[in-house]
Amino acid sequence: MDAVSPRTDIAQWIRALQPRVRPALEAVGGPLEPLLSVAQARPLSLESVRIAGLLDQTLLRPEVTPAQIERGCDEAMEHRFAAVYVHSGYVARVAARLAGSNVAPASVAGFPMGANLTAVKVYEARAAIAAGAREIDMVLAIGLLKSGAFAEVAEDLADVTRAAHAHGVLVKLILETGLLTDEEKVAACLLAAGTGIDFVKTSTGLVGGGATVADVTLMRQVVGDRVGVKAAGGIRSLADARAMVSAGATRLGTSAGVNIAQQAVGEAAAPMVAAGY
Repeated sequence: MDAVSPRTDIAQWIRALQPRVRPALEAVGGPLEPLLSVAQARPLSLESVRIAGLLDQTLLRPEVTPAQIERGCDEAMEHRFAAVYVHSGYVARVAARLAGSNVAPASVAGFPMGANLTAVKVYEARAAIAAGAREIDMVLAIGLLKSGAFAEVAEDLADVTRAAHAHGVLVKLILETGLLTDEEKVAACLLAAGTGIDFVKTSTGLVGGGATVADVTLMRQVVGDRVGVKAAGGIRSLADARAMVSAGATRLGTSAGVNIAQQAVGEAAAPMVAAGY
């Protein structure tokens, strides 16, 4: 992955892309507002944030069993993670397991390729919401974006977002950054910000690499403080998590959340042990 482009290059891309992005947004009644509050979207200070509270427990691999999902829910409640992500067939089970906690049941739409019909993505989102999901991560129509079909991409995003927001459910857009050029990442972020998407997210973790500091930095520069940024893919340690937050991430998707939370607890306890507490 190339180093993040200078802010001046990103500003130039935004100016160059706007004449193509603006009509696509206008065609779907945009720009649309996100559901996420400004306080939840803006970048965080490492000194004041509890890392475990930013973690989305990710249980999306095809071989994950119901027992593993239930254990993942218990871990999420123990460490007070933000959400537990599963495929829609498991959402009702997760919602029941997490009932009474502050951990959000969450699911996906168009995962992992993003090439589904928009109607299918909308159906997936609505079905997951009906089962108890409070957040939906949808995958970008990557091929359409790369071909410059911005109007079709905007329609895809707006339809899913409207379906979710009607029920008070947040939507995150997975860009799959490892498959995009920097200019394409900028275009995807502009379309997301104008169609009411609540978070832009780096990757599924299954295709084309994972999160990088460079990509998180670029995405934050494009969406500003009004849209959240989720880093996902390859986040395995507390150091990884902190690097992403420092770059502008406000949510972290990982299957190593317990390890990260335990590292944070151990680090916090170390000064007290050294001082004799």
